[in-house]
Amino acid sequence: MTLTHLNQQGEASMVDVTDKDVTDRAARAQSAVAMSADAFAQLKAGNNKKGDVLATARIAGIQAAKKTADLIPLCHPLALTKVKVDFALDDENHTVHIESYCRLAGRTGVEMEALTAASVAALTIYDMCKAVDPAMVIGPTKLQEKEGGKRGHWQAEASPTEVEKK
Repeated sequence: MTLTHLNQQGEASMVDVTDKDVTDRAARAQSAVAMSADAFAQLKAGNNKKGDVLATARIAGIQAAKKTADLIPLCHPLALTKVKVDFALDDENHTVHIESYCRLAGRTGVEMEALTAASVAALTIYDMCKAVDPAMVIGPTKLQEKEGGKRGHWQAEASPTEVEKK
């Protein structure tokens, strides 16, 4: 397998997607933020002094997906047609689980946009809750699924800890 972002001289290069077919493409990514019981209770109750943590993190994730090409040097600017960021609260583990979804009809995939959305949503939660718990832990962050393009459908296998929880 060759690295697609290097030219023949080994220099960084943006991949030319001009001749690729336009296809429907989508990707899902996930992240998580684990925090103290106090920080989690405050987030869940909606009384964080900085405002609505999850609403702010959702908007931050959506904005980040749209700005991925500005953040990751060799990413193509994409005309996303859908960006969604959802949260699930895990009371037992004081964790916010984040799932992002990005979609478009285009010549290149949206994996980086989905990963960026999940990552920035997690960072926003951290930023808004750090006064209560600076020891929060972010992650794991990973691609869950991608659809479209030459390789078609791909889905991550469940990690051992995900299998144990089921």
